[in-house]
Amino acid sequence: MTPRWTRRPEGATWGDFGADDERGRLNLLTPEKVRQGVAEVREGLTFCLSLPLDYPGGNVLNPRRHPPQIRPTVRATGRPSYNFPVCEEVPDATDVVSDDLAVLHLQYSTQWDSLAHVGSLFDADGDGRPEPVYYNGFRAGEHVTGPSRPDEAGAPSRARHLGIERLAEAGMQGRGVMIDLRAHLGDARTAVGYDALQHILDADGVAVEPGDMVCLHTGFAERLLGMDRAPDPAVVHGLCAGLDGRDRRLLNWITDCGLAALIADNYAVEVHPALPEAGCCATLPLHEHCLFRLGVNLGELWHLTPLAEWLRARGRHRFLLTAPPLRLPGAVGSPVTPIATV
Repeated sequence: MTPRWTRRPEGATWGDFGADDERGRLNLLTPEKVRQGVAEVREGLTFCLSLPLDYPGGNVLNPRRHPPQIRPTVRATGRPSYNFPVCEEVPDATDVVSDDLAVLHLQYSTQWDSLAHVGSLFDADGDGRPEPVYYNGFRAGEHVTGPSRPDEAGAPSRARHLGIERLAEAGMQGRGVMIDLRAHLGDARTAVGYDALQHILDADGVAVEPGDMVCLHTGFAERLLGMDRAPDPAVVHGLCAGLDGRDRRLLNWITDCGLAALIADNYAVEVHPALPEAGCCATLPLHEHCLFRLGVNLGELWHLTPLAEWLRARGRHRFLLTAPPLRLPGAVGSPVTPIATV
């Protein structure tokens, strides 16, 4: 029990890592897990696991998110600071300066979700009235603050707890484990439940241990690259595998294996929209299970194909993964440039 909650969701880890914990399963990224990741480095080869951050292109995947805009900063005279000869301001100076800014939708491309990204309506007080809460009972409006009315949309927002900076502080380095869904399922849109996942793990001899960062290769990001920033909605929404967030045994596997983070090269890790289910339930059930209940961060739209193919050709599935987000206090998500070392 903490001052924020008197009851926790069934199967949740709330309180397991401390009353005020904001890292969740990242607490399992111990020095031993880092050493295990380093032990997988044999060739010294690196793979960049990020898409170019102007991919996928357009806003077909999510109408709220748009490609980055890059433009020059402006000097005191009002002139753009791009290819700017400093001699205009400092006589005889030889410098030519370019300086720019970026407007980023933080979860547009290759990204991390923080634990403040998805919460749930849940009766944490035990008074019979559900309230909007996040992992470990942190409250909407108190610990995660921001505008709620249309006329306030431009006002600041801030995750005062559970922000993306917690991942940066944790370092996000340890042992990565690749599960190659594409090698078994191809590029067809497939909802992967526990049985299918376990079959692939057994066939490839993949073992997931507590503290591992698990990567799911579906091929989706590779297909996006082939669309050259112009994804066809008639095609893109019918591509590649995703986890079936309605499969209770699959969610139990995520709980029981002790993974520290769950990553995919598709849009949402899980199939979205989720498969229909009768009664009131989450529209993103795997997000709810991981971010809200367990404190497991999710990575989305990573570019995993070159690494997955290299590992498969050599009968390997483990590697050193280094993937800190931007240390941007108060953000609920962040671009990331992950590096795998083998």
